[in-house]
Amino acid sequence: MHDVLDLLKSHRSIRKFTAQPVADEWIERIVACGQAAATSSNLQATTVIRVRDGARRARIAEVAGGQDYVASAGAFLVFCADLHRARLACELRGGSFCPGMTEHFILATVDAALFAQNCAVAAESLGLGICYIGAVRNDPQAVADLLELPESVYPVFGMCLGFPDQDPGPKPRLALEVVLREETYGDPDAVDGIEAYDLRLREYYRTRTGGRKDSTWSEEMKALVGREARPHMRGFLAGRGFAMR
Repeated sequence: MHDVLDLLKSHRSIRKFTAQPVADEWIERIVACGQAAATSSNLQATTVIRVRDGARRARIAEVAGGQDYVASAGAFLVFCADLHRARLACELRGGSFCPGMTEHFILATVDAALFAQNCAVAAESLGLGICYIGAVRNDPQAVADLLELPESVYPVFGMCLGFPDQDPGPKPRLALEVVLREETYGDPDAVDGIEAYDLRLREYYRTRTGGRKDSTWSEEMKALVGREARPHMRGFLAGRGFAMR
């Protein structure tokens, strides 16, 4: 039990991999662990696409902002939220698929995230490193076209897997008392936990980069939520049948 807890707490993103490929058997075992994740109402709304083709992976790396490890990692998976399969099942029994429901979109997206995190833990238990690639959503239509995704399916994120060629320490997180509350949310304007975390994260960055990176969490959040983020996603999702009603 302690080994599992230690594994979970030791997660770090790996962005440098050796040239060693990941065996098909390992990928199958990892994805089988993903299938064992919780799934709301047994929806099982995740499809995983392993991308092997060099040109296809290079194009996805380009979409992802030039993240070269997308092309060079031992394996690359794309996790898709998939309501198409549920639609087929519904119609198989004489039902009529109800498109565009926000609740169904949430269920499918959460399913994909739970599935992928099981895969991440399974991969790390085998000694592999992983890195989530949310930047496939920089141009989700290009990725959908590359992967020939049908309507009611969209790419949530990718995942690089491979044998690590670096050994970074885990990035510190917010203090437990900041995220674990009792009974109610508490003071919504309290920033002391954020300020304390800023100091810890700045020191982590300085140590890890030899002083080349000097940043804090609040500065990163200013850059992230202080501006629009992929506004094209709403139109893209609506065009794939996720109309949000």
